[in-house]
Amino acid sequence: MTTTGVTVLRPRPTISLVLHRRSAVVAVALVLLLAVAMGAAACLGQTYLPPAEVWRTLRTGGGPHDLVVNELRVPRIVLGALVGTALGLAGALVQTVTRNPLASPDVIGVGHGAAAATVLALSTGLVASPGAMPVVSVVGGLAAAALVYVLAWRHGMRPSRFVLTGVGVGVALSAVVQLYLADSELEAAEQVKLWLTGSLNGRGWEQAGPLAVVLLLSLPALVWAGRAVRPLGLDADTAASLGVRVDRTRLALTVLGVVLAATATGAAGPIGFVALTAPQLARRLTRTPQLPLLCSALAGALILVTADLAARTVLPPLEVPVGALTSLVGGPYLLWLLGRNKARG
Repeated sequence: MTTTGVTVLRPRPTISLVLHRRSAVVAVALVLLLAVAMGAAACLGQTYLPPAEVWRTLRTGGGPHDLVVNELRVPRIVLGALVGTALGLAGALVQTVTRNPLASPDVIGVGHGAAAATVLALSTGLVASPGAMPVVSVVGGLAAAALVYVLAWRHGMRPSRFVLTGVGVGVALSAVVQLYLADSELEAAEQVKLWLTGSLNGRGWEQAGPLAVVLLLSLPALVWAGRAVRPLGLDADTAASLGVRVDRTRLALTVLGVVLAATATGAAGPIGFVALTAPQLARRLTRTPQLPLLCSALAGALILVTADLAARTVLPPLEVPVGALTSLVGGPYLLWLLGRNKARG
């Protein structure tokens, strides 16, 4: 059965699926663009390699370019796609819960919590290097988001209070990081500063593996979330009248988004604005009333892979941390979004 812009699929009499045709076309286009970006990232760098040579190296697993392709570029590209996917999904979930296009996991303290946990672990000697502490970063992000949720709860969860509490907790945690940087030795401060910018340099399969496992384990929850986000686009009273347990659904979606964002932060450091921009880009492309999770994930992967390619090639031989580049581009976008919302108001 088809209606305007929507196709209803019935593979079995008891199962029906709603397919938004424009979203499907956009998803296919994003997959193709992502494949092109990943291919370009494998070819381009300080040493240019023809696509045929890259394919031969990937297929044989050896040759004169094995180090560049299989050891340096491909693991980094895969990690960038996974981190972008996780951030795109996390941003879509958080923005759905808060009903605020300006919200992202960073707003509710995930990035700041991961950073604070990093510096505390370094200052106490728990770990010796920021690159060896993704678990600490994940725990810090989860703890910060839990603190925000507890402080914002007042006989229910209001999205505006949740966002404001997250901003306050984030400022406090940021102060902890700044105090550490001011009092620490130069070498330790430089390590933390590099991690805080967010970078894929020097990272690969070791970080990509755990993130891929988290994404795979999250698939059933993401399938449920794809259905749960639809009624949350309505106001709370209307959603409740449809039988939706609003507070429980919001909590579950928030936990899922925070887990994805914290794991991505642990793998690559806090990379700003990807979780903010990817869902809004996906929504504008698909023109759906709710944020599309699949297209948000693909948009996040495309943004981060493309940004990392630019970070590696824009100022050779200098390599710009990808987090600095996304923040540089994302800042003007945030100002535009603020101005657009103000004009609507």
